[in-house]
Amino acid sequence: MSICGLDFGTSNTTLGTIEDHAPVLAALENGQTTIPSAIFFEVDGAVPIGRKAVEAYVEGAPGRLMRSLKSVLGTALIDETTRLGRERTSFRDVIAYYLGAVKRRAEASTGCELRQVVHGRPVHFVDNAPDADRKAEQVLREIAGEVGFDEITFQFEPIAAALDYERQISTEEIALIADIGGGTSDFSIVRLGPQRQGHADRAADILANDGVRIGGTDFDRQLSLGLIMPLFGFGSPMKRAGLDVPSRYFHDLATWSSINRMYEPRLLAELRQVRQEASEPLLLDRLLRVVNEQRGHTLAMEVEEAKIGLSDARKANIPLQWVAPDLAVTIGRPLAALNSGKVAAAALDVFAEEPLPAEHPFRKHTAITLTPHLGASTQEAQEKCGIEVAEVIAGYLLTGEVRNAVNLPYLDAKTYEQVRPYFEQLGFKLGIAPEQS
Repeated sequence: MSICGLDFGTSNTTLGTIEDHAPVLAALENGQTTIPSAIFFEVDGAVPIGRKAVEAYVEGAPGRLMRSLKSVLGTALIDETTRLGRERTSFRDVIAYYLGAVKRRAEASTGCELRQVVHGRPVHFVDNAPDADRKAEQVLREIAGEVGFDEITFQFEPIAAALDYERQISTEEIALIADIGGGTSDFSIVRLGPQRQGHADRAADILANDGVRIGGTDFDRQLSLGLIMPLFGFGSPMKRAGLDVPSRYFHDLATWSSINRMYEPRLLAELRQVRQEASEPLLLDRLLRVVNEQRGHTLAMEVEEAKIGLSDARKANIPLQWVAPDLAVTIGRPLAALNSGKVAAAALDVFAEEPLPAEHPFRKHTAITLTPHLGASTQEAQEKCGIEVAEVIAGYLLTGEVRNAVNLPYLDAKTYEQVRPYFEQLGFKLGIAPEQS
């Protein structure tokens, strides 16, 4: 058949066809049905995609790596150009080259020409911007036509996932479908059932459908900005009082789709000037090395690998010795949660290693409060402290007794109930005082 379904994802891409009335994923790279959404422009003119693109970059081949291509849809980047060798190429043409290569591989794998495509798309390419969202779909439609598709339709990605799930159930049900990807997260509530599979129009079965432009690459960016970029000058002061090193360099370097902006020739001259005016020029030397050697994607890949590692381990290491001797970062789950924004702030007073080393990232993190304690450096003492804290909280919840509070004297439950109205009134007045000043 000449029809296919194409899932062009932020991180990976797949393409499915129909064989013997059943959907089948096409082999796109060395027998594998998924291929990374990555492309590498080598200086000799070769343009590998997928794993080969990443391998060429990691092995140090001269050229330009581009990943998370889908992220530029719906943004101003889609109309911009980037330098590839001596020429400038639009991001639109980069996406077209990649999707064209995927189409040709699928045709070689299936042995038939593909002329019709059902293109997957997120619920929103861009949040709260209907015009930009429509433009993103239109650009993707035009690119599909350019690479050889005659008939082009779109399907919301979570709805496609719901239809696949529907093939596995035997009774009608209402399902919440979550599609959490590299660039977007989409959610749909759909009525499903075996009797509904043959209906051509399923619009009435979609009870709710929404999404946000937040995905795995946003987590990567937050980790990078919180832990890695300060080692390269992010947030460090300039010699002129009251000014920090411009943050835009670090935001671009921490964002997959914007890394290539850092390789523009003018940027090196800018950064050298910033280094002259920075209070900590050694940090800017590190940044200059990354940009000069075009290793921004190396940083991004190491952050991504650490993020993935934290799914199975409590800690992950990010080696940066290629930037400077002995430079490395150890990231734990608390730091990951804080830097992603999932946890707003934390207060800690018991540590696996005591005293906490001076260079430990907890000491410099603005969202962490560290409090000292006495006599709890042994495992036994830590367990006793934990038990006592639990007993204090249980006592208050069960009887109203207040013990060992920092900002209250010891009060039994009866006394606390007598003075409670005064405390509440005092707290209310203290709370509104800043608004009245």
